[in-house]
Amino acid sequence: MTDTSTAGWYPDPEGRPGLERWWNGLGWSESIRPMSSSGTILTAQGGDSVITKYGTRYDAAMGAHVGSVGYPVDYLPASEAPWNPAPLAQDRVGGPGAPQPRAGSGGRIAWVVGLGGALVLALIITLVVFAGGGSDGSGPPIAIGGVPESPTRPPGQTRIVDEEAGVAYPYLGTYWLEFVSEVQETTSTAGQYIVTQEEVPTGGQFIAQVTSGPLQALFGYAGPSSFASTIAAVQGSVRTNYYPAPNEIETLRDEAVTVDGAAAYLLEFNLTWDVAGYDSTGERAALILIETGRPAPALMYISIPNTHAELYGIVDRVIAEIDVLN
Repeated sequence: MTDTSTAGWYPDPEGRPGLERWWNGLGWSESIRPMSSSGTILTAQGGDSVITKYGTRYDAAMGAHVGSVGYPVDYLPASEAPWNPAPLAQDRVGGPGAPQPRAGSGGRIAWVVGLGGALVLALIITLVVFAGGGSDGSGPPIAIGGVPESPTRPPGQTRIVDEEAGVAYPYLGTYWLEFVSEVQETTSTAGQYIVTQEEVPTGGQFIAQVTSGPLQALFGYAGPSSFASTIAAVQGSVRTNYYPAPNEIETLRDEAVTVDGAAAYLLEFNLTWDVAGYDSTGERAALILIETGRPAPALMYISIPNTHAELYGIVDRVIAEIDVLN
């Protein structure tokens, strides 16, 4: 059954391209903004649950015309959108290295629409029909040059679906931004982050993050029997690439686990340092390798600086709510 009760930002019911209007759950409001999606497609799952889809295969299945740079050509690229947050700096630390978003990144430049609601493709036709009788044809004035304050996100869980890695996991809320850079340990990257320090001595940002992607072949994965050695190599890579040095490491959990019925391995650890110019003196990090039945296992990377220690519970929450895609 198509659900028309979920509030959120939807394509303008009057058909004006590039615009969204706020649906309050009962009717259309007067709030209009530029379309805040660069290719994200969301579908309602049984009422108020929304799933964010990453990847051109899903776009093609839904009939979206995908251009040569990987996003539907009818949408404005995220890098050109006026509401786009500043890209992560090239050499920022506290999480995976973050080059600028690349053209041709496989359709993964997509917005997690938690700040303003969700673009629910399955609801478009129903919403247009429902609202058509109340329109006077003129439409409200359009505010240019600013983004209206986003209403509260509708109840329910938004999930990030990483088709390339074969996993899905929860979007953590309004202040988490879409991760539009790449992680060196994976062949592609999806996920979310928040900035915890705007500038560090290297000139980059420090962040908390939850990301996923297919593991790079260079780490020598050869099936679940190689989990321990593979994840140790990944840990060495992230420790070298993304954290101030010198640092010390404390292992919290190093064990085989099961994630949504799939064989997996968890390595959780604390890093500590005392380096001038950093607000944080350490970080809680977790690496999860998951055998998904695909050519490469999925790597989940969760990192929380100790300036935001109240978020440490995210590690267990995300692990408990990972779905392995068929």
